[in-house]
Formats: sequence, C-alpha cells, structure tokens
Amino acid sequence: MGVDLQLSEPLIPSSNKKGPAKPFVKWAGGKGQLVEDLAAHLPEKYSAYHEPFVGGGALFFRLAPATAFLSDLNEELINAYLVVKNDCDALIRSLRKHKNERAYYYEMRSLDPDTLDPVERASRFIYLNKTCYNGLYRVNRQGKFNVPYGRYKNPVYADEAQLRLASKVLANADIRVADFEIVLEQAKPGDFVYFDPPYQPISATANFTSYTRDAFDESQQRRLAAVFRELDRRRCYLMLSNSDSPLVRELYSQFRIATVMAKRCINCKGERRGAIPEALVLNY
Repeated sequence: MGVDLQLSEPLIPSSNKKGPAKPFVKWAGGKGQLVEDLAAHLPEKYSAYHEPFVGGGALFFRLAPATAFLSDLNEELINAYLVVKNDCDALIRSLRKHKNERAYYYEMRSLDPDTLDPVERASRFIYLNKTCYNGLYRVNRQGKFNVPYGRYKNPVYADEAQLRLASKVLANADIRVADFEIVLEQAKPGDFVYFDPPYQPISATANFTSYTRDAFDESQQRRLAAVFRELDRRRCYLMLSNSDSPLVRELYSQFRIATVMAKRCINCKGERRGAIPEALVLNY
C-alpha cells in the first residue's frame, strides 16, 4: 500500500486556491459541504485529475485542474456537462424560457429526453434538478425521472454567471458516459483519482443508488475495490469516499482510512438528516 513515485515527468503542485466555479446541479451525496475536508487530504503534487463518478463535481470545481478526465454512467448528467462546456450560451437562452409552475414542471418531466437535442435535453435536466423535491435525482426501473415538484418560491435554474464559470473550468476536460473502469484506460502513474461512488448502505432502509436504472450493489463495490488496488499498483494517487461500513472497512483494509463527518440533507424525513461518519480511503 502507498505510492512512492520516482518519475521522469514532473508533477504539478495540488492547488490550495479555490476554483472559480461551483457545481451547477444538486446531487445526492454531493461533496459541496465536505470539499474543504477533501482538499485537506490531497497529495502534495499530482499530474492529471480523474473523477469516474463525477456527480455534481464539487471537488473538481474546487480544484479547477488543468487536465481532467470526468465520467459517469448517467447520460443526462454527462450530456449536461458537455453542453455547459461546448454550448453554454444556447443553454442559458433555453433555461430562461422555463417557468416555476407545477403544471409546467410535470409537462417537462413527462418529456422523453431522447427526443430532444443536446441543448434542450441539458436545459430540461438542469431545470428539473433545480425545481424538483429536495434536489433529488432519481429514476425508476425504466430509467424515467420520477421526483415530484419541489414547490420552491424562487429557484435559480438560469444561473448565467455560474454556468459561464463552469464552462471555463470544463474547457479542457475529457468528459464521457462510461463505467468507472474507464479510469484503467486513462490514468497514468502520478495522476490523482477521486472515487465518489454510490455508497454502501449502512442500514436496510438507507439503500439509495437510483442515479441510474442499475443498482450499485455489493458486487459493484467489490469490483470498484479491485480497480482501486490495480491503480495503487500503477502508482496513482487515490482517494475514495464511501460509508463507514464493515464492508468498506474490509475491502480497503490495506489502505489508510480517515473519517470525516458529513451532514446528509437529502432525506424525506427531516429528523433523519444530520452528521454521520464517512470513510475516506487513501493510498498515500
């Protein structure tokens, strides 16, 4: 366990400066409120940045790395990233047309995203994300978004300033719809990889992995741990967030495991929202 690098190519210092942008979508398990804790555990230097479960991308936007590889299996999310990167002006124009009204919300929710062009698809996705209940992205077994209307008074879904900042940070990023194993094709010695997968449930009622139609179960957690070990052998710097559960402790027992306290805000019952320990697995 551990990375001891002797490379011919120099590494770049991991920046302590805050990036100019923030996530443009809400995401269950997003790291916005933990991002400074994560930044405090970064390696001193690294080359390219990889995030194969990008979600809201809080750490990516915090670091604003010069070279980044971002991926996720959620096609709606990745389409939005690509449109923010490549066609931000058209996206902002489309977002301005939306209305914060219940009937309109369900009209937009009922649309089949496969029938929309990339800009309108991204616009729908961001609008629904900002106006749905609790900012929760969830799909049913058919892959249909099924979260009810959120009844916010003044949701901001056409945040021009933040979208333009995000577009600049994403300008040089490689962004793809892909399984997390794509990192094995992309990561090189000295690169930094941050994994933020759907968490291993810590109770029978805590199993929320419905970001895509396919559940992220124990077999997927074990597959991820195998990828983590392979990247460790390749001398990459690795950080992984997950629940502080017996399975996670077992899978990563050969690595350093720090504990961070995270406040969970997305829960249907307010009394179940609060600070809980999370595991932060590091190979350096």
